[in-house]
Amino acid sequence: MSAEGRTKLGEKWAIARETVGSGRLSVVMPVYNLASEIADNIARTAELFDSHGLRAELVPVDDGSADGTAAELYRAAEAKYEHVVVRPVVCAKNGGKGAALRAGFEASTGEYVMLLDGDLDINPKQTPWFFEAMREQGADIVIGSKRHPRSVVQYPWHRRLVSWVYFTIVRIFIGLPITDTQTGMKLFKREVLGAALGRMLVKTYAFDLELLSIAHQRGAKIAEAPVVIRFGNKFGALKAHTVRTMAFDSLAVFYRLKVLKYYAHAEVPPKLDHDPMVSVVIACPKGSWMLDECLKALGAQTYRNFEVIVLPDGELSWQSPDIRTGERCDLQPSTFNLQLSTLPTGKVRPAEKRNLGIKAAKGEIVAFIDDDAYPDAHWIEYAVRYFGDGTVGAVGGPGVTPPNDPFLARIGGRVYDNLLVSGNYRYRYKAGGVRRDVDDYPSCNLFVRKALLDSFGGYRTDFWPGEDTLLCKDVVDSGKRIVYDPWVVVYHHRRALFGPHLRQLGRYAFHRGYFVKRFPSNSLHLSYFIPSLFVLYLFVWAALVMIPQPDEISVELFCIWQFAVSVPVLAYVALVALTTFAFNPLVWLMTACGVLATHVTYGIRFMGGLLARRAPCEFIGRDHA
Repeated sequence: MSAEGRTKLGEKWAIARETVGSGRLSVVMPVYNLASEIADNIARTAELFDSHGLRAELVPVDDGSADGTAAELYRAAEAKYEHVVVRPVVCAKNGGKGAALRAGFEASTGEYVMLLDGDLDINPKQTPWFFEAMREQGADIVIGSKRHPRSVVQYPWHRRLVSWVYFTIVRIFIGLPITDTQTGMKLFKREVLGAALGRMLVKTYAFDLELLSIAHQRGAKIAEAPVVIRFGNKFGALKAHTVRTMAFDSLAVFYRLKVLKYYAHAEVPPKLDHDPMVSVVIACPKGSWMLDECLKALGAQTYRNFEVIVLPDGELSWQSPDIRTGERCDLQPSTFNLQLSTLPTGKVRPAEKRNLGIKAAKGEIVAFIDDDAYPDAHWIEYAVRYFGDGTVGAVGGPGVTPPNDPFLARIGGRVYDNLLVSGNYRYRYKAGGVRRDVDDYPSCNLFVRKALLDSFGGYRTDFWPGEDTLLCKDVVDSGKRIVYDPWVVVYHHRRALFGPHLRQLGRYAFHRGYFVKRFPSNSLHLSYFIPSLFVLYLFVWAALVMIPQPDEISVELFCIWQFAVSVPVLAYVALVALTTFAFNPLVWLMTACGVLATHVTYGIRFMGGLLARRAPCEFIGRDHA
């Protein structure tokens, strides 16, 4: 480089130093399975900033890597620099780019935050151009753009084609005034990034698009800076799954941005003034491999100020056979890295167990989870933040079917997740969707203020199941809100189709029918009646099609009449086939049959509850959840 070039470069670094001032530039670097190179990448970045006197903190975030990346991050953090510090963040499980960047942002402190891919496909030497663009254009965000006139980009033709198509679609439908969204280097003013992150829902491929869309809608000015990218030969063909997921996520961003106008009114919880203690209450009949799984996941929580209270019928055995493998677990309480206590209760209902847990809880917040569920690593962290808002009394999130469930259980999960089964309540079973206020939520994933629970005595014990519906009624009647957040995830094991699934569903349906007339405030919804109306129609349809052909009517007219009365059935079959589609024919057929069986069972049992004079609440020990 010429002397003049070095002088100009020095001036640009001076702009960066002046902008950061006495604070720090926070560089959040998402990392996944980069053990072989991440320590070197961190050292190169730190040495670069240190050599130019730029005060910075590097926040590499290990997104649940399985190759020793975490150890390399901690090793890199041991190095000492004059102007740079390294503060690693390690996530216990892979949660996607969105979750990793959020974790890094919350661990950072700088007034300016740079998002930089940990593989350094874009060299951080280009940092001063970002600060220059921010100053000259008065921007709140500066993104690296492969289409900037001064960018130097070498990457495969098929990547260029896909990038161009995606950019064109984004420009037309989203309306962002930029030429690129996916380049892995972006500079933000902290308050702008924080406001956008607090409203985000996407965790994976369309993360950048959603982030920039929210910021732009909120009035942030976005500028572009040139980048130098040389991919070499390490990028292969795009996977169909990646393209499909990116497309669906991008459509979801468009729908929330342009149709729902969700981002314009989405709330961001106020910052907590302290980390409240949380008491996690688990009601169960006995020890099991599922309870062990739940406790291990709790031990991996990113939020650490919590206790766990397990309420079994009797003393727990810590050697529970795993029905999936036949192996026996030998896990003592100390194995779980938890503040753990067990309170044997005798054989009582789950509501009574949970009330004993509430009484023993030391936390400001009580979190309820079933023993046949296990939480995401950020479960407590993402739920607790809402309790800085005094209007919030409870928080819930989705109960997603675990990917390792047995085949028939996964089919049961597909049935619950089906649009025709859960309708507007699919958010209970499917990660994603939007935040919302709800008036009813199951206790498999529910956080409630302890003071609120104490005020109305916890759960009612005269109903099971349905006690959580009544608890939510008490929360809402107290004037508090129940907030649903799609990031507050637990993985809830399902009952196998058909018998266990339908038995559990039937109990829920009966109590819902009974509650419609007894406690209508959060049970009297039209959607609960639809399966019963469908069953009544099936009876009427069967009677009509079985009527013999009258002598005075021709065969043609009789066939037309039978077809007319069968149109709703044919439409239903078509909708079931469409909404349950899977490339695996067995999965498709089983799910379709499960949807039909679910509708019929729910419809009949709901009518039974609607007509019942009282609700039977006998304890069924073999199917407690």
